[in-house]
Amino acid sequence: MWNQVYNPFNNATLSTLAAALPVVTLLVLIASNKVKAHIAAVIALVVANLVAIFIFTMPAGMSIRASLLGIATGFFPIGWIVLNVIFLYRLTVEKGAFETLQNLIGGVTQDRRLQLLLIAFSFGAFFEGASGFGTPVAVTGAILIGLGFSPLAASGLSLIANTAPVAYGALGTPIAGLASVTQIDPFLLGAMVGRQLPFFSLIVPFWVVWAFSGWKGVKGVWPAILVTGVSFAIPQFVISNFINPWIVDIGASLVSMACLILFLKMWQPKELWLSAALTRTKDESAVNMPAPRPLKPVATREMWLALLPWIIVCAILLIWGTDMFKLSVNKWAIWNYPVPDLHQMIQKVAPIVATPTKEGAVFSFTWLSFTGSGMLIAAIISGFLMGFSPVKLVTEYGKTIKVCAYSLLTISAMLAIGTLTRLSGIDATLGLAFAATGVLYPFFGTLLGWLGVALTGSDTSSNILFGNLQKITSTQLGISPILMSAANSSGGVMGKMIDAQSIVVASTATNWFGHEGTILRFVFWHSIVLACLVGLLVMAQAYIFPWMIVAGP
Repeated sequence: MWNQVYNPFNNATLSTLAAALPVVTLLVLIASNKVKAHIAAVIALVVANLVAIFIFTMPAGMSIRASLLGIATGFFPIGWIVLNVIFLYRLTVEKGAFETLQNLIGGVTQDRRLQLLLIAFSFGAFFEGASGFGTPVAVTGAILIGLGFSPLAASGLSLIANTAPVAYGALGTPIAGLASVTQIDPFLLGAMVGRQLPFFSLIVPFWVVWAFSGWKGVKGVWPAILVTGVSFAIPQFVISNFINPWIVDIGASLVSMACLILFLKMWQPKELWLSAALTRTKDESAVNMPAPRPLKPVATREMWLALLPWIIVCAILLIWGTDMFKLSVNKWAIWNYPVPDLHQMIQKVAPIVATPTKEGAVFSFTWLSFTGSGMLIAAIISGFLMGFSPVKLVTEYGKTIKVCAYSLLTISAMLAIGTLTRLSGIDATLGLAFAATGVLYPFFGTLLGWLGVALTGSDTSSNILFGNLQKITSTQLGISPILMSAANSSGGVMGKMIDAQSIVVASTATNWFGHEGTILRFVFWHSIVLACLVGLLVMAQAYIFPWMIVAGP
């Protein structure tokens, strides 16, 4: 049995700097644009192992086993989702369904700003609610590329848009994870998050359009942006506070899409922005607007054939995301592998937990209930309906594996870093640094959630990692544990756009390999500023508007 060490130097500052080395190495190498993402991830993984073994005293065998567990977890389930989303995308491109989809969406609006609202924000939120785990960015990025958006716009703006719904993603999985470690009622946590994120559901649609087209672009479509945000924020608050936290994203996204489409039937901007091309100025903003591309009329049959693959995806993923389905198939379609000499051989200790707690290290191969498996089934069904032969499907799948190979390697290395830092206590050391901020803790505790998602790539993982720490620290400081536990999840959503895993998913979906550094630089400051705004809101709720805090039992 090995106990985690959180202050190996007996100096909080030096220990925190050491703990930050792996993630700093990763981000610096990716942002430099001089090192390929998969090489940067491997180098950062080596650094993480060296830090864990030689500074945090983790036994070398445990460190290596933790890395191997993370590599396996990186492919199943995360890489498995990405691979099969790209497979479906390639099938629809092969059969011309994307061109039809482009004409169909152009029939609603040709304005690129409004297409962003409809696809990246509202449609992406639906996929976040149904499946999460990288699916929204992969799907919306691929659709935007198919509509002619530039790679940077398609990937970067999809990442920014996929923030407000993340805390309720995959049918409320992050809230369930948070409840499991804090022992706080998930309905209370969901309601508290629902009193934080709706403010940002109003802001993010404006932010996405501003990031794409500047203030001039925002002025031209602000009524549609307002409709999009309000029609998402109000259902988000109502469902989370008066129904349950499991269907928040699905309900809010459907209302938002319906309201935006109905509004656009009555209103269109005076000046249409018709080009998705980005200028080559600072961070690139939309100008250069050529004449409209003539739209091809879309027959009813063609419309349904173009929408059919995505309808099948939505239907299957909604089934795959339910606990009823998971529990029923996991009774027989499961293989649990407790990692020898790692599983329950590591103990979390105070001050991270009140009593010593053993860390599990089990690779759970629930092969059928994986979201990626549902995506693969949807892709195969769609492929047959589009006229692909079995041989052609296998051939296309082989090509997809070849295209995604480096991205899958990168994602696996990223998850290995996240798993190793969690099991070695490196993440906890960073968390303790945030927890030592006293009266400013509501602000920095929120940023702790942001850091957790940036490190792990998952709001669920961040909640499991830091949720109990938030509860313990806030209780000691006399702050509502419900507020700070929820803040971990709300702040975490803004870290989603800069976590390396999401960036790799975006670059893969848009076929913009090797430009992960460009994407990171594009979204980085958006992520920090939005996370700080969430922190300020939580500070205000803690000290100025305590009536906004959900009352505990």
